[in-house]
Amino acid sequence: MINNLKGRFAMFYKYRFLLQNLIQRDIKVKYRRSTLGILWSVLNPLLMMLVMTLVFSHFFRFDIENYPVYLLSGQLLFTYFTESTSMAMESVIGYAPLIKKVYVPKYIFPLEKSCFAFINMCFSLVALLVVMVVTGAKFYPTFILAFYPMAMLFFFSLGVGLFLASSAIFFRDIIHLWSVFTTVLMYASAIFYPTSILDGTIMQLLINFNPLYWYIDAFRQCILRGGMLSFNHIFICALCAVIALIVGAKVFKKGQDNFILYI
Repeated sequence: MINNLKGRFAMFYKYRFLLQNLIQRDIKVKYRRSTLGILWSVLNPLLMMLVMTLVFSHFFRFDIENYPVYLLSGQLLFTYFTESTSMAMESVIGYAPLIKKVYVPKYIFPLEKSCFAFINMCFSLVALLVVMVVTGAKFYPTFILAFYPMAMLFFFSLGVGLFLASSAIFFRDIIHLWSVFTTVLMYASAIFYPTSILDGTIMQLLINFNPLYWYIDAFRQCILRGGMLSFNHIFICALCAVIALIVGAKVFKKGQDNFILYI
């Protein structure tokens, strides 16, 4: 097993420049011919936050302290998950011409999309800082601990992305179904409403089984509440990431030899 891990790390190190170039290419393509360029990574979540805050805080009257920060903190992590998994799902299909010409470890492509989306999320954190300053939110020392749920979400999203990338090659309908599923998932992740309104309901139970809820709640615990991560936050976030990564890697490895026949 140790030799196998060494071999994988050696392979990853060998293709590190390809991974770097693919990430740089995606960044250039996304903001090509855009006047504001990468600033849209900050403006997009800010504009969405303004619209959603207007709708949910005034129309539904949620009693949440500093609702803009509460909303944006959940929105940033959920957007990263959907962007990362959606791009990873179509990554192997998108790079089919390259795969047919030269040998490249196919896991590089879902990994690159996850890294690209993570970089976008890090840029978008500037929007969160701006909102915190404008709304007078407190900056707690636990702010630095927010990196833990972000890192665990990266591995969780990568695992899901690997699973989807392999599945989408053989069953293209998954690409369309996934967008529907993530829309439903958004309402089950407590992004724009407090979980207190669900006490004692079946929906509360379902949310507790939603991994994204735990990543978002752990992030808010550090950013918004200024508290230390609980054992549940640490354990559940890590457990979900490990399970997703193992399952995703095994499914991807099992199917990758047949990718060339379907792409």
